[in-house]
Amino acid sequence: MDRTERVELATICLVYKNNKVLLQNRVKEDWKGYALPGGHIEPGESVVESVIREVKEETGLDIQNPVLCGIKQFPIEGGRYLIFLFKTTEFSGELVSSPEGEMVWVDRDQLSVLDTVEDFEELLQVMERDDLCEFQYVPQENQWKLYLH
Repeated sequence: MDRTERVELATICLVYKNNKVLLQNRVKEDWKGYALPGGHIEPGESVVESVIREVKEETGLDIQNPVLCGIKQFPIEGGRYLIFLFKTTEFSGELVSSPEGEMVWVDRDQLSVLDTVEDFEELLQVMERDDLCEFQYVPQENQWKLYLH
């Protein structure tokens, strides 16, 4: 039995300081709204190198010691899409925006009033709770079912 499948790999990072989180107001139609910075892992690149590079490209910040805190996954044609979830409070540099969207520090108590990307609240749960490590979408009866493990 062949257990090989097509896999796309990406990373995102929850960068936070005190009571604020760093968000990108994404302009792309495929995932529009406030989201965490991140992107695809390049061929041959380590997962940690990828999250450091992606945060730098999108925010101008150099993150240090990103901690792996979960995985998000969903099916794609012929396989799955895996997103490695990181968080850190350690960074240096000056915040800048990228063509993908404006970067802003947001107070946690303001998150509920922002137009965040779909499933943002559940994603934060996986990234911040010690009893969760996986965020998974499973197709069931013509819709997507979300599971947090």
